[in-house]
Amino acid sequence: MSRVAAFKFALTSFLFAVAVASTALVQARQSSNDGFAASRSAVIRVAELPQAGRATYELIRTGGPFPFEKDGMVFGNRERQLPAERRGFYREYTVSTPGSRDRGARRIVCGGPARAPQACFYTADHYASFRQIVE
Repeated sequence: MSRVAAFKFALTSFLFAVAVASTALVQARQSSNDGFAASRSAVIRVAELPQAGRATYELIRTGGPFPFEKDGMVFGNRERQLPAERRGFYREYTVSTPGSRDRGARRIVCGGPARAPQACFYTADHYASFRQIVE
């Protein structure tokens, strides 16, 4: 009988540990997927953008032409820093970086129709963080 009781105790302890670990994992996953919600308060006004950012933003609003071949390409949001949307919703545009020999790290990413995006976001650190652009 004591073997049966010990087995039941071990099995119950194991199942309890799995339940606790699963709950913690789900909570951690939810908080990591909601990274944008935590930074939703991070905004930048158009007037606060660097000069090149304001110029890029204006080109987006007027439909171009854009100076970089990759401007207007689909942004996949693989980093999951922006709200989840269907593939093709977001497009990225280069914000010129003075002194950089390539496109640099600065971008504006917009979601929605090309000339009337629903929301645009500025990143100065190549997608590590975003600030929503407000008028």
